[in-house]
Amino acid sequence: MTIDANTIFLVLVFAAVFAAAQALIGILGSAAQKRLVNRRLKVAEKVDGISALVVELRKQRGLNAAGNKSGRLRWLSDLIVASGLPYDPRKWLTYVLLAAGIGGAGLAVLTRNPLMIVPGALVGGVGVPVLVLKFVAGRRAAALGFQLPQALEIIVRSLEAGHPVPTAIALVGREMSDPVGTEFGMAADEIAYGANLEQAIERMAERCQHPDVDLFAATVRLQERTGGNLTGLLKLNASTIRERHKMRLKIKAASAEGRASAMILSAAPFIAVGMIMIISPKFYGDVIHEPAVKWGLLGLTVWVGIGNLVMRRMIDMKL
Repeated sequence: MTIDANTIFLVLVFAAVFAAAQALIGILGSAAQKRLVNRRLKVAEKVDGISALVVELRKQRGLNAAGNKSGRLRWLSDLIVASGLPYDPRKWLTYVLLAAGIGGAGLAVLTRNPLMIVPGALVGGVGVPVLVLKFVAGRRAAALGFQLPQALEIIVRSLEAGHPVPTAIALVGREMSDPVGTEFGMAADEIAYGANLEQAIERMAERCQHPDVDLFAATVRLQERTGGNLTGLLKLNASTIRERHKMRLKIKAASAEGRASAMILSAAPFIAVGMIMIISPKFYGDVIHEPAVKWGLLGLTVWVGIGNLVMRRMIDMKL
């Protein structure tokens, strides 16, 4: 069996391209990781003094200068802070107005009814931003729960080496990536700014809105008030959080089939109606304006929504 020169040349070219792609992915990945680790440090480079740093970090999380949530709706304030997105009121208002305009114009064009601009604008300007914030906050909470045991182990090793607690917390803020790095870094900055350990961790728990962080805050609060071996408590805390994370993954795996079936069954009617309207717009043309048809479709939509809520409650287990 002979191999010609063209085949050898193509194999070498493929190997070179593959190696270059792997190198590029590695460089970009390490650069992105470095940006994540140094995100809080970049803010520190732009301000002078620990007080200005604390105020700026709070401002970027949607908090006021005192570290409290502003006068917005409570659930919206919690969602904005938990998402971890840099809060810029003017920029966010621009995005909301743009989404509202696109939603209103899109729904009016699809339905050929100018009156649908208002509900379309409400969906685009209110529903879409809230869904985006919920998605980002959920993804950040998952990453936070995964990183927290590692952060606690870093604190334990630092305490065993003889470092004080604020130094151990600051070490997590320097060495770990977001979101844990930013949260512990803000806690370390608040301790340096004058807050005690219990206050700083309690504020971190309020920002994160995560049950594992609440457990960590309760552990610190218990040790501060009653004393005891903080190192041993944090070791037990890290082990407990890991077991809870494993249990969440088991629940997610066990309910994966049901969740997939729910998504398929819920999306199937809307996909079918959409395809029919695209392929044959006049299919429902003779009856779509009848009151019975309109109320029937509305009832079916509400029934599907209720079914989804019931199924979600069945698989939504709090640990």
